[in-house]
Amino acid sequence: MPSEFTWEVRVYYEDTDAGGIVYYANYLKYFERARTEWLRAVGIGQQVLLAEHDAMFVVKSVSADYHAPAKLDDVLNLTLTIEKLGRASVVFRQEAWCGTTLLNTARVKVGCVDSALRPRAVPEAAAARMRALLPAP
Repeated sequence: MPSEFTWEVRVYYEDTDAGGIVYYANYLKYFERARTEWLRAVGIGQQVLLAEHDAMFVVKSVSADYHAPAKLDDVLNLTLTIEKLGRASVVFRQEAWCGTTLLNTARVKVGCVDSALRPRAVPEAAAARMRALLPAP
């Protein structure tokens, strides 16, 4: 699998504000869905992580820059790459594109926690799959 993952989403009426523009917070939802689809694509099941390893990912921080608006019925390509894999965290770079227009860039840090929300190491099987996808230096 390439180091960059792409997932497509269409903008629906419910995603927009009164002006027909995607409401700013909805990019966070799009990016969350893309991370979930990425995990599936690399063979990391979130329910399996929780059931077998008592591990889950939670968002620790997000920074986002808005470059251009998405509108009703646009088809967006959401890209994701791993910027950094730590012992108990992963930093992603995510982008939203409409055709060749960059709409949004975000840096999302997720932490790995147990069911009591205490930090824990990313399970080794999942970490190994992620390490294999790190971009070459």
